[in-house]
Amino acid sequence: MPITPYLGSKAFGPETTQAMGLAFEKACQQLGLRLTQDPATETVAKVIIELAEGGVSDPERLYQAALGRFGRRG
Repeated sequence: MPITPYLGSKAFGPETTQAMGLAFEKACQQLGLRLTQDPATETVAKVIIELAEGGVSDPERLYQAALGRFGRRG
């Protein structure tokens, strides 16, 4: 499941969207979450979107920062 369903009306460039998708999938895998629509997965998506809105666009940095928000390391 890509991150795009969680973007709503937010617009990002294709490179940032791709980076967010990679970070989202990797973070969900590391956190033991399935890529389905559920509250936990949605929370991960929201964190990654928030980070991207703050200017983070590198997939590895997005992934690491997202895990950090959940008290985990990759």
